[in-house]
Amino acid sequence: MNQYTRASPFPAMSSERPPSIDPVAAARWHAAAPAYSPWLHEEVARRMQERLQWLRQAPKSWCHWDAVRGGLQAQALISARYPQARCQVHESAGHCRPVAQQALASPWWNPSRWSAASPRFGMPDDASVQMLWANMALHMAADPQALIGQWQRALAVDGYLMFSCLGPDTLQELHAVYAALGWPPAGQTFTDMHDWGDMLVQAGFAEPVMDMEHIRLTFATPERLLQELRELGCNLHPQRFAALRGRRWREQLHRALAERLADPQHAGRLALTFEVIYGHALKPAPRVRVGPVSSVSLQDMRSILRPEGGKTGARRG
Repeated sequence: MNQYTRASPFPAMSSERPPSIDPVAAARWHAAAPAYSPWLHEEVARRMQERLQWLRQAPKSWCHWDAVRGGLQAQALISARYPQARCQVHESAGHCRPVAQQALASPWWNPSRWSAASPRFGMPDDASVQMLWANMALHMAADPQALIGQWQRALAVDGYLMFSCLGPDTLQELHAVYAALGWPPAGQTFTDMHDWGDMLVQAGFAEPVMDMEHIRLTFATPERLLQELRELGCNLHPQRFAALRGRRWREQLHRALAERLADPQHAGRLALTFEVIYGHALKPAPRVRVGPVSSVSLQDMRSILRPEGGKTGARRG
C-alpha cells in the first residue's frame, strides 16, 4: 500500500456540497446497504483508533455512530482502550439496528451487562457524550452539513468528534476507464478535506484538524474488484447511466478493467486508489452575542455556567 498524510489550513469552501450526489439514490443506498462492514472500513477504523493516543483525556462516554457499517471490530478496539467509558450505539439505518444489538448486546447472564462497558442503543441525547466516533459514513450522505450538525448536538462541551470518509482521489483509475470509453461518470465526486474543515467550523466545531492518506488496494480479477466496490457503496452521481446494463457491457467492462488497471508493480493485479480523510474537532463552549435583547438556550446556559473543574477537554499531545 502506498500512503502519505498531510495537514493543511482551510481555504474557501466550494459552492456545491456535496459536489454530485443524487439524494434519492443516497437515501435508497442508506436503507439497503449490506449490514456488515467491508474490509476497507475496518482497516480505516483500525488506523483511526490509533489516533486516539493523541488525546490527553479519555472520554467518560462515547457514541459509535453507525457501527455495523463503520466497523464492529473498531467497537472492540475502542471499548478495550476505554473500558470504563459508557457507550451509546446509534444505527441510523433501520435494517442495521437488530444486527448491532445482536452483535454487541451482552446476554442477560453476563456480568458485563451491568458494567459501564455494556453499550446502550439509540440516538444519543443532546450534549450526552464526550466522543462521537463516525467511520466512513460522511461521504455517502446527501446532506452532510445536517449530519455534522447531529453529531455536534450529541456532543457535550469540550467533547470531540472523530470521523473518516473518502476523498476526491478515490477510484481515480476507475473514473479514467469510464471517461476513456465515453461512459457516464463511474461515481459521485467526493468532497475535499478542506471543505470538510469549513463545514465543521460552520456547524460550531473548533480546532478542526484534517489529514489524509492514499490506500492502494489490488485485486486478482475484475469480478473481485467489482464485488468489493458493491460492498463499499454505489454510484450516486445524478448523471449516472439510468437504465439497466447488458451482458455485453459487463464483458466490455471486465476487459477494460483487466487491461487498464493491471499494475506491473503488483504482478499485474488490478489496482485502485482510495483517498481516506480523517477529521478531528472539538465542541467549544457556546458564545453569547451581546445585544439589546439576547436569547440563550437552556442547554447553552448550563454549559456557560458550568464550573471549570467539570471540563473534559481533549487536545493533541
